[in-house]
Amino acid sequence: MKTLLFILLMAVLPGLGFSQTSSDSVFILPDTVQAFTLENFYGALLENHPLVRQARLLPDAARQEVRFARGAFDPKLEASYNTKEYQDKEYYNKFLAAFTIPVWFPVDPKIGIEQNEGTFINPESSIPSSDDYKQLFTGIRLPVGRGLFTDERRAAVKQAQLFTEMAEAEQVKMINKILLEAAKDYWQWYFTYYAYRLLSNNTRIAEEIYRRVNLNASMGEASGIDTVQAKITLQQRLIERQEAYLDFLNQGIKISNYLWDPNQNPLQLSPSVAPVLTGDPESLSTQTLNELMFMARQNHPELQKLSIKLNQLEVERKLAVEYLKPRLDLQYSFLNQPITPDGSAQSFSLGNDYKFGVDFSIPVLLRKERAKLGQTKLKIRSTQLERTQAERDILNQIQQVYNQLTNTQLILNQQSAMVDNYERLLDAELLNLQLGESDLFKINVQQEKLIQSQMKFLKLRSEYEKLKASLYWAAGVRNLNATR
Repeated sequence: MKTLLFILLMAVLPGLGFSQTSSDSVFILPDTVQAFTLENFYGALLENHPLVRQARLLPDAARQEVRFARGAFDPKLEASYNTKEYQDKEYYNKFLAAFTIPVWFPVDPKIGIEQNEGTFINPESSIPSSDDYKQLFTGIRLPVGRGLFTDERRAAVKQAQLFTEMAEAEQVKMINKILLEAAKDYWQWYFTYYAYRLLSNNTRIAEEIYRRVNLNASMGEASGIDTVQAKITLQQRLIERQEAYLDFLNQGIKISNYLWDPNQNPLQLSPSVAPVLTGDPESLSTQTLNELMFMARQNHPELQKLSIKLNQLEVERKLAVEYLKPRLDLQYSFLNQPITPDGSAQSFSLGNDYKFGVDFSIPVLLRKERAKLGQTKLKIRSTQLERTQAERDILNQIQQVYNQLTNTQLILNQQSAMVDNYERLLDAELLNLQLGESDLFKINVQQEKLIQSQMKFLKLRSEYEKLKASLYWAAGVRNLNATR
């Protein structure tokens, strides 16, 4: 009986092999199933995922901020008309139209025409009747104190431009976060898929063993207890397979959360695709670690955001320094130069036909201005300290994940060797069965240990890839070959 049992076991157990070669039946996809690589998954995600599209709106929103700030430099057309008539007397009739062109350097050219007439008009505003009470003017306003080097308008534009860079860094941060979550879910899907295939394979073996043991028992060549043992093993395998199937189904639904068509309609993961791991897990060298740390220092979105914030605060500091200066504005306007209201031309003359003004003011104690400067300096120092700590945290996180990755690689190698050894033990137990020194119970024990070892190896492969994705995310760069 034991010889017959050995023969049937040898006929069905070779499918248990779990080597890392391409010939391994567990990892060979059926012809009806297509490989869905991580890069394919990333491509579909980056193309249509709503959160990715939302992240791509950030630079557009920032550009609108720049446009809003530049609105302070828009040319301005203005006009006003005032008249008064009382008791059949025209007190005054005043009209003013002007065109102002703000420029980056604080000189605001202005050109306009005014017409003032009336019985009781202010002599200061009166215009000779020879010019039909009209007067052309063109002039400039120049701050030589506060506002010469920077002012609110220029500071607002500079900060808006820096906000554009910050939005781009935030976009990278958001997309990298989505890619990390997607990678973890993909490799969990990988684990559940091949765990289900492995347990399905072992369930088929248990079914065949039970069928043959039951047949032998009916012929009197096996005991009833062997049938019970084979039945228990089959029931255990069926339960494990069903649990694995549920995990596989739910993880597939989770993967579907990332899949959308161009019209923002959700897509369902096709049952004809499966995750794959191309090649064996490779150890990352210390050179790779150093490169990731260098890239993190240079391009990590969190550090970039803090650096941009420092630049914005520097703009704010310069504006605060500017407010410590006295306000001294000069205004000069030519009157009826170089043309007169009737259209005749004449030469410029600085000393004739002009208006000139000087505005001066300065707070005596400058408490508000000095407080603003002090607050800005404190913000700069606080942000510098925050960035220093953030850089240290990021580099330490990279080192921690790298250590986990290296340690997992070592455990993975040991687990692979353990699987091979369990296979050898099972082969030895089968040989003992042939020699009459073993039974079905011992075979089941060794098979159970082999299955547990195989599942752990599969889990470690999945965890290794998750850690690799976490390493690239910690460095602030996109994982693997995703370049979109």
